[in-house]
Amino acid sequence: MTAALAPASGGAALWRPPAPHPRPPVTSLLRLLWRREKDLLSLLPDLAYREMVTPLGSSRRGILLVNDPVLVNRILTDHDTFPKNDLFVEALEDLVGNSMFVTSGETWRRQRRMVDPAFSHMRINRAFDFMAAAVDDYQRRLDALATAGETFSLDAAMSHLTADVITRTIFSVPLEGQTSHEVFEDFMRFERQVGSIDIKRLLWDKPWSPTTQPEPVRRACARIRLHLGEMLDARLQHPEYDDIAGAILEARDSETGEPFSRDGLIDQLGVFFLAGHETTASSLTWAFFILSQRPEVVARIREEVDAVVGDGPVLLEHTKRLPYVRNVFREVLRLYPPITFLPRVAGKDTEIAGRRVKRGTMLMIAPWSMHRHVKLWEHPDRFDPDRFLPERERQQVAGSYLPFGAGPRICVGAAFATIETALILARLVRRFDFETLQPETVRPYARLTTRPAVEIMMRVRAANRPHGGRGGR
Repeated sequence: MTAALAPASGGAALWRPPAPHPRPPVTSLLRLLWRREKDLLSLLPDLAYREMVTPLGSSRRGILLVNDPVLVNRILTDHDTFPKNDLFVEALEDLVGNSMFVTSGETWRRQRRMVDPAFSHMRINRAFDFMAAAVDDYQRRLDALATAGETFSLDAAMSHLTADVITRTIFSVPLEGQTSHEVFEDFMRFERQVGSIDIKRLLWDKPWSPTTQPEPVRRACARIRLHLGEMLDARLQHPEYDDIAGAILEARDSETGEPFSRDGLIDQLGVFFLAGHETTASSLTWAFFILSQRPEVVARIREEVDAVVGDGPVLLEHTKRLPYVRNVFREVLRLYPPITFLPRVAGKDTEIAGRRVKRGTMLMIAPWSMHRHVKLWEHPDRFDPDRFLPERERQQVAGSYLPFGAGPRICVGAAFATIETALILARLVRRFDFETLQPETVRPYARLTTRPAVEIMMRVRAANRPHGGRGGR
């Protein structure tokens, strides 16, 4: 997998970050079976990046990949006709139960009405204090690693950091102590195993065929829910805390006035924990890997942070005035969308783009293929943060960029994640240089999120900065 270069529209060369090279359908399937991997990225044929609507092979249930932004919006908006796919629901229900992440129809609408105020209630300046405190702690860890010259897993580092942020934001406590660490380890175990696909089941089983997750996944989910319940019980002893858990505890059904049950609370808190740390950790992992390979991007980030922040701490208002930092992250989200696939299922017979679609057909909405589609993007597989400059962004096809989903189910934490990542990138990039060991072995793998196939090992050192180096908080 080579790091290829292509001429940019402005004449400069653009870098191709690691990604599978698309192949014809039969070749893709044979390659997948030969390597015995369970990775949908390797299964996607070249047509997935050239056609707006295309079937993915032949299967008993039928799988239709949809890249057309108008049709994607229709599918993601009409969740009565196109509910979440049964395979997706089954993969997550042991962890998040009957939460808004997997429900559809009126049940979902009721839960969303109850949960939405949690994010409006959570004042962003209060959440930012939690974020900054977590980065303070992690920066001290990286200082120690830099002094010792030790190697570390970038994947685990970003998971620890974002898990600490979301734990503080939900429960007002840092990620420390045995319970918090066990939750983190079980989430890692869950993510590694649950996201793999069963090719046989995907191709030959009927829609809605009952199944269960592997026993290690079920045990990990049970432990996570147990610990979330313990953290919830501890949080109940502190009604004075101003956090997401408090807002969920206060949520009431607008029609009945009923609160969430205890299991319902754990369901929703599991969603916040999963979505609030796992997806951001995935994106930050790719961001720091890319930065380790592109020193010119690091230099531009540092220049911008120096100009906006100076020598002082990175404050909330600064994160909103770092357009290049934000555009780097937007480009990372485009190339490595945190949720690789947004599968839906036809709940009834319907029609899409003149095609008859039978009930039970899997509708595969893939941010991965949409974001790399030759008809939607210029140099789609090249890293180019400047494509999000205002004058170029206006030329993009509407609806072609959906890192946080689209329609009524769009991620409620998108603004939270944008500020969190701007803070983390600004602070860590101005203080440290990141070096990837064996970068040529890095390649993406579609699990629950878009993760590296093998952990990325790194070293970190204090940045060698000109004019005194501005590496503070």
